[in-house]
Amino acid sequence: MALFITCLGDLFFPRAGMAVVKLLEHLGVEVTFPEGQTCCGQPQWNSGYPEAAAALARHFLDVFDGADYIVSPSGSCASMVQHYYPEIFRDDPARLDRTRQISGRIYEFTQFLVEVLGVEDLGARYPARATYHQSCHMTRLLGVEEPPLRLLRNVRDLELVPLEHPELCCGFGGTFSVKSPEVSVAMADEKLDDVTRTGADLLVGADPSCLLHLAGRAHRRRLPLKIMHVAEVLAEGVGL
Repeated sequence: MALFITCLGDLFFPRAGMAVVKLLEHLGVEVTFPEGQTCCGQPQWNSGYPEAAAALARHFLDVFDGADYIVSPSGSCASMVQHYYPEIFRDDPARLDRTRQISGRIYEFTQFLVEVLGVEDLGARYPARATYHQSCHMTRLLGVEEPPLRLLRNVRDLELVPLEHPELCCGFGGTFSVKSPEVSVAMADEKLDDVTRTGADLLVGADPSCLLHLAGRAHRRRLPLKIMHVAEVLAEGVGL
């Protein structure tokens, strides 16, 4: 299995990537880390620079070609590969074929645990009152909603409370947060208000980009809220 850490994960949330590696190795999975990997190209694609996105997509295919599975702690980047790479290479039959092959082997981390390894209970214990943020790209594009919740429901002493509006996006959206900062902050505040109403002291998510955005806004608002990637909760919960 090859780990695709993503740019944001590598730069701002490396502990989530380390937790993924620890958990997979704990489960007996051989993990490799292709050092030539860079970014998935989502910011370039969303900003209207298809050639720049295509260059990164071509590099991704070269780096991860041959991997049995590709696992990422980011549902957002996994959805970029599955849903937009085919559009990028629609006029390049050879790379379109390679994209379709790789798309069938790339998984978001919790999706890989539940759907490929068949693991829903790691025997973890993490005492906290927590709520879960489902990131929009991961649920709406990648179609992954239940796997992280199944894993969290099996964590002992973790009281998982639902959000009133789980469908709300975090407001990050890559370059969206740069181009429309006022709207981006308002969306983060709306999400954090929903989190605060649950009484949770821990916010868990499966996408480093959203967690980075919400953590920054929570810090600015001085909210007493701990924010963690689901892999971190599971890894700490089993003592890794």
